[in-house]
Amino acid sequence: MIKRVLITGANAGLGKETAKQLASRHEVEKIYLGCRNIDKALAAKTELEKITGRKIFHILKIDVCDHASVKAAVQELDHSIDALVMNAGGTGGKNFDHVNSNGVTEIFAVNLLGHSLLTQELLRTGKLTKIAVYAGSEAARGVKEMGMKRPALPTSSEEEFTAICDGSFFGKSQDATTPYGSIKYMGALWMSAMARRHPHVKFITMSPGATTGTEGFNTLPTLKQYLMKGMMQVMLWLGKVHNVEVGAKRYINGIFNKELKTGVFYASKKGLTGKVCDQSTLFSDLNSTEYQDNAYRAIQRFL
Repeated sequence: MIKRVLITGANAGLGKETAKQLASRHEVEKIYLGCRNIDKALAAKTELEKITGRKIFHILKIDVCDHASVKAAVQELDHSIDALVMNAGGTGGKNFDHVNSNGVTEIFAVNLLGHSLLTQELLRTGKLTKIAVYAGSEAARGVKEMGMKRPALPTSSEEEFTAICDGSFFGKSQDATTPYGSIKYMGALWMSAMARRHPHVKFITMSPGATTGTEGFNTLPTLKQYLMKGMMQVMLWLGKVHNVEVGAKRYINGIFNKELKTGVFYASKKGLTGKVCDQSTLFSDLNSTEYQDNAYRAIQRFL
């Protein structure tokens, strides 16, 4: 039974909607809202309590881009959690390709490295007991219908994955969408590697799909924000994407659906919405234990 859940990036969008949907399940007794901005977290907590009629929301200050913050958050947890939802992510801000003090790009830090450290610390301290859900993306296997290319790694070696971490794999790029798919590909491989190393915990990579109503584009330049949000609205009308309620429901499914298998990456079977499937049936590289271990070892270099 899932009683206690931690959600990162929980003050808005998918994270907040996931908290709302979790609160509708009576067995859930405590939901930790992992947020870096306390004011926004307090506003989200107040709204969630009003909407759900439950006072089960607890704020946990955490910035997944800051290793000290991640470790402090784990120490601050007053109880173990049954489930972790690694929702925080995005395009990494205006300086997405900037290499931070940990040696990785900002976009890599927010989407993968911080969550890797968080999961590792929770396991080390015995504070993660049942399931971890990582926010995957269809970009990890490419989406031809949307013109999204499959990540182009010649060998998926440890060195190539290390170059994704520090950004050198991509050279000079002004577009945050260039590294995004490769990072999410690497994240799915890392989750599979974790599943083999920690069989007592279930590891599910679940894409929320292309979702409107999130803050994922808010760190892009102003003009590109409007273009991307406008395009998403048109795609919603065309049925090519879905709303935040549907995206969050995928996370909920990842937590509670016992038929989903540990170490597997689930995302849209076609396009960016609709039924999900095991993505290795569409991109066989995801099944390679060699690639999984290479991604895992590359991440470990920065922790």
